[in-house]
Amino acid sequence: MTQAPRALLCLPIAAAALLTACGGADEGSSGSQGQAAAAAPTADSGPTATTSKSKLSTVATGLQVPWGIAFLPGRNGDALVNERTTGRIIRIARPGGRKSVVQKIPGVDVNAGEGGLLGLAVSPTYTRDKLLYAYFTSRSDNRIVRFKLGGRPKVILSGLKRGQIHNGGRIAFGPDGKLYATVGETGNTALAQDRSSQNGKILRMNANGSVPADNPFKGSRVWTYGHRNPQGLAWDSKGRLWSSEFGQNTFDEVNLIQKGHNYGWPIVEGRGSTQGGKFTNPKLIFRTSEASPSGDAIIGNKLYVAGLGGQVLFRSTLKGTTATKPVRLLAGRYGRLRTVIKAPDGSLWIATSNRDGRGDPKKGDDRIVRLK
Repeated sequence: MTQAPRALLCLPIAAAALLTACGGADEGSSGSQGQAAAAAPTADSGPTATTSKSKLSTVATGLQVPWGIAFLPGRNGDALVNERTTGRIIRIARPGGRKSVVQKIPGVDVNAGEGGLLGLAVSPTYTRDKLLYAYFTSRSDNRIVRFKLGGRPKVILSGLKRGQIHNGGRIAFGPDGKLYATVGETGNTALAQDRSSQNGKILRMNANGSVPADNPFKGSRVWTYGHRNPQGLAWDSKGRLWSSEFGQNTFDEVNLIQKGHNYGWPIVEGRGSTQGGKFTNPKLIFRTSEASPSGDAIIGNKLYVAGLGGQVLFRSTLKGTTATKPVRLLAGRYGRLRTVIKAPDGSLWIATSNRDGRGDPKKGDDRIVRLK
């Protein structure tokens, strides 16, 4: 991958770790785990934590690469799960866990590399409008549609560039009622700094896909830019947005997302020179060999980040606009962890991604587990 020179302030990296970095695909592989120790630990790395005081249970098994998860209204509202490589939406009854296929989204390219059926969101006014939203890769682009369960999807945003890698794909409604979407730069690093492009960005839009009047750049859905492949969207109790993002060869990130800010890719990876405030540094960094973060979630003041390549769940405590050194949960227990989300009952749901061609599937994979 071609990129501009970086101004990185980082620790030395062992040569073996550099040799394992793919510089393209983000999602790690089971074969890279034996070499992860070659990289020096980052200043942000914490000890492995046990879950002895927490309760783990299995919600569902036999899924095909679950990606997006969303809950219907109510404390015991059923969960909906997108399967990336089938284009199906699975409904998981709560309580009980019985699962059923309720819809297949037409037009999904299930052979689109890291693309496919990705993010899923429930309208904040679902009880009135019954609308769901999905982000997926078609044969020509990445797009967002909305629909009633079982109904025909209507495109509200199309024309996002697609690629074999770096499609982004997370969508969620913020506390402001606006729809946010993470969009990767598809391996074309120049797109991240190009504000006329919607790739390499976090987008903010109205529920119908139109541009909010208070967005930072007139007539544009771009909320922040300079992103490589962000896939996390989680808001804290003060309405601050935190997003996890795949790095390239050196550092994965968790960023505190601020309106109109530039997060530096491809000029900066991890913490580097802000060039006099032009770029915004991440709040947390991880070695790419230990994380490959996809989703993130916040429960109370705890930030959770799912690691694919690292096969681990990170937990950090948020203190205002800072995040403490993460501890590791579930290390190696369930394999590749894709999505984490807060359930209506306050528990954390965690989806694995072991059947995506990069994992080592076990009996029952892929699965969703619940941590309370």
